[in-house]
Amino acid sequence: MATFYWIIGSTFFVSLLSFSGVFILLLKEKIDRILLFLVTFSAGALIGAAFFHLLAESIEEIGVDRILHIFLSLIIGFCTFFILEQFIHWHHHHAREHPKIMPFSYLILVSDSFHNFIDGLVIAASFLTGIKIGIITTLAVIFHEIPQEIGDFGVLIYGGMKKAKAFFYNFISAVVAVLGGIFGFLLSEKIERGILYLLPFAAGNFLYIACSDLIPEVKKKTEMKESLIHFFVFLLGISLMLATKLFGGE
Repeated sequence: MATFYWIIGSTFFVSLLSFSGVFILLLKEKIDRILLFLVTFSAGALIGAAFFHLLAESIEEIGVDRILHIFLSLIIGFCTFFILEQFIHWHHHHAREHPKIMPFSYLILVSDSFHNFIDGLVIAASFLTGIKIGIITTLAVIFHEIPQEIGDFGVLIYGGMKKAKAFFYNFISAVVAVLGGIFGFLLSEKIERGILYLLPFAAGNFLYIACSDLIPEVKKKTEMKESLIHFFVFLLGISLMLATKLFGGE
């Protein structure tokens, strides 16, 4: 039962990150600069978590003889988020043409709910593999959830929602991660080995987010000094994940 409590606690904590949108209200003009450093660090942390933890752990647990299955799961995870983002982008474009259409905001919440449910499954699968890998995966989710939740809050406000309503619905969407965690825990009792394939699936998710969404945002900055600082922050994120792998113990 201890693992179950870890899963519930971690997914609920991740859900609370939905309130990170409050930074938009507090920081205003400063948010862009701070967010960009957070995005850069998150990109490195997600890539490090994908390779040093999720993929390494799945290969160790599933076996090298099933390496093709592992990488197939990774590609499915990558493509799932590609399709999901294309779907969201299509509706973003639609909303810009019709900015007063409220269903746009609710579509974002539905899409985020799906994403958060997957996060819950991934966290559950990670904790069922081991407490350390569960904590690492939760940290990786946190790193990308904070800038995402801030962005989601901005989208909901843009879609016409009042601030209080945006906070409430964004939190409801985020709590779906807890349901994903519970479902993942219950599912593991029936197909325990199958849960392990969620690890490379999550690695594919993390790689897509880092390479498709986060890194392109950083590359928009063309000044040499600023680019070098961002690159070192990116390496810091990777190094943190490597350090937790090398010195985190068994």
